[in-house]
Amino acid sequence: MTDTIVSSATKEVVIGFDRPFVIIGERINPTGRKILAAEMAAGDYSRVEADARAQIEAGAHMLDVNAGIPLADEPAILAKAVQLVQSITDVPLSIDSSIVAALESGLSVYKGKALVNSVTGEEDRLETVLPLVKKYGAAVVAISNDETGISEDPDVRFAVAKKIVERAMDHGIPAADVVVDPLVMPIGAINQAGVQVMRLVHRLKTELKVNTTCGASNISFGLPNRNGVNAAFLTMAISSGMTSAITNPLHAEVMQAVMGADVMMGHDPDCMRWIRKYRDAAPAPVAGVSGAAPAEAPRGRREGGHRRRATPSS
Repeated sequence: MTDTIVSSATKEVVIGFDRPFVIIGERINPTGRKILAAEMAAGDYSRVEADARAQIEAGAHMLDVNAGIPLADEPAILAKAVQLVQSITDVPLSIDSSIVAALESGLSVYKGKALVNSVTGEEDRLETVLPLVKKYGAAVVAISNDETGISEDPDVRFAVAKKIVERAMDHGIPAADVVVDPLVMPIGAINQAGVQVMRLVHRLKTELKVNTTCGASNISFGLPNRNGVNAAFLTMAISSGMTSAITNPLHAEVMQAVMGADVMMGHDPDCMRWIRKYRDAAPAPVAGVSGAAPAEAPRGRREGGHRRRATPSS
């Protein structure tokens, strides 16, 4: 099956169908964060450093680095942010910008094989971003929209993704280095958004055989208890074939859902990563009671030669 390999100077991360799900931390992004934007524009990267460290500590496998600040020198700021983050962590980075000059600035200082975020199916974007990806030997996120916008028809989005993959190959970029973003829409506005994505991710896996990513929190936009919706979405997306996501690893519910999905998909051998993270210390004995209570037997376990039936809940 397809493996997408990205790296820093010293560490590789592999995105693949038979691999653990890859979390790409989204926090280093000034969009909607006025304080971070002001600090980065002023040359203060202390919050960038803190966000990088916190996301790695929370379990992110990669970090997305964005410097999209209006009226600021985005190429210079992005290059500085990339250098800073690489100086404090060895995880690979996703270099994120809609400005081609900023992407090249970030790639020019990057050590390793980066993930470029992103290219769309628009002709001018294809012919400016893909040569850059080839020049620096990077992998690239392919967003499945083009000049006509974002279609609600997953078959149209599949056709756009296929076009990008084929165009990338024309530029000498293998399909394994294209990670498709099927575009997650807010389910509060489009009731079939989840169904559309699951169907599209399955086709991308089985027909194009490419890895996938997404902005996972888009699915819950405008809803209460967003992390609950995001967690449910990611478990279902993983079962459909999604292999990575750009999301916030500081949300424990989301990280727990991803780790649980890895267990269910057989991507956590012997459940060891789950056990290491969630195994509790032995409970303290109750005063006056010696010994520990026996663990509850699994439902349906044979006891005394007979299969115990599960008791219906009242």
